[in-house]
Amino acid sequence: MRIILYTGKGGVGKTTVAAATALRAAELGYKTVVLSTDPAHSLSDSFDITLGNEPQLIASNLWAQETNMSQTLRTYWDTVQEWITALLAWRGIDEVVADDIAVLPGMEELANLLYIAHYHDDNKYDVAIVDCAPTGETLRLLSFPEILRWWMHRIFPKGRAIAGMVRPLVKFTSAIPMPSDEVFDSAEHLFSELDRVQNLLSDPEKSSMRLVVNPEKMVIKEAQRTFTYLNLYGYPTDLVICNRFISEEVKDPYFDYWKKSQKEYYTLIEECFAPLPVLSLPLFQQEVVGIPMLQAVGKTLYQDNDPAKLFFHGQIQSIKREDNSYILSLALPFIAKGDINLARNDDELTIQVASFRRNIILPNILRGLSVDTARFEDERLKISFQASDKSR
Repeated sequence: MRIILYTGKGGVGKTTVAAATALRAAELGYKTVVLSTDPAHSLSDSFDITLGNEPQLIASNLWAQETNMSQTLRTYWDTVQEWITALLAWRGIDEVVADDIAVLPGMEELANLLYIAHYHDDNKYDVAIVDCAPTGETLRLLSFPEILRWWMHRIFPKGRAIAGMVRPLVKFTSAIPMPSDEVFDSAEHLFSELDRVQNLLSDPEKSSMRLVVNPEKMVIKEAQRTFTYLNLYGYPTDLVICNRFISEEVKDPYFDYWKKSQKEYYTLIEECFAPLPVLSLPLFQQEVVGIPMLQAVGKTLYQDNDPAKLFFHGQIQSIKREDNSYILSLALPFIAKGDINLARNDDELTIQVASFRRNIILPNILRGLSVDTARFEDERLKISFQASDKSR
């Protein structure tokens, strides 16, 4: 099953692009399911169809779903939530409040990703399209399994053993709720499922992220930051979609400034995300709602391209530790070796190699470090950042 996730800053039109992509894939004969991980579901509004917790057929070869968060959480989180609620109530927090805050931040969005593993195992669909939450939430939920892994492998077994030994004593000496074996089993099962989802989403042969942007400065900066962290977490990105581009056919002088500005920002988009391909989608004359309009968007966006294909294969950026340095490696195919010019402004690094220009948002780990050297190897530019004493 091919898995495609669409993300971007809130309001850029990622739900519209995800829905249009799903329709286009279905038209080409793929059995396709589209779902949202955003708690503020908008797929129903985009399709202009009422959707439910189970996938429903809304067009030939196309199923759509808006998940019921509470039902999904009950399936995977109920046992753990009951224990956390009891623990918070024991500390004097109102039970209703305790029950509400016992759900970890991001768990609602994260629970929806578990459907991906289910659909992959079920083998019913050829393509799964995911309309992700805005970029900040997407990054948190995608990094969650990685954050849990150390805890699950190092601390969890010890915690479970200690709880087993202490539980009988606490039972007779204190009212503090101790986690039962069922709580540990539930947490272990949840992590196992999340780990499977992460393995699926980081497999470049099966999954890819796609960034939806508008030709605007703030949106591009947010997308750059997202792109950097997707690479850092190991999630492949294969396409950037520039939405709401004002066509040259619009002759009203009122839009002259906007067309000029968008051209400049479109060039910046190509520079920031090269060598990823960029597809543009014009601003339509009417609101894009309902299946006929979404079909028009899908055909305009992809034209003769298969929306389910992998548009780019490979990792654009990577960061590795080598001795006392961090090496930022960037794919720069088809670039002849020449003078390298680097310009640094806080968390932004601008690279000029011959006629090629690239802007990169640095992750937190590199922000306080100075550039040491830069070199070309195997069509990749490798920039060395000198590690500080504190990072050693």
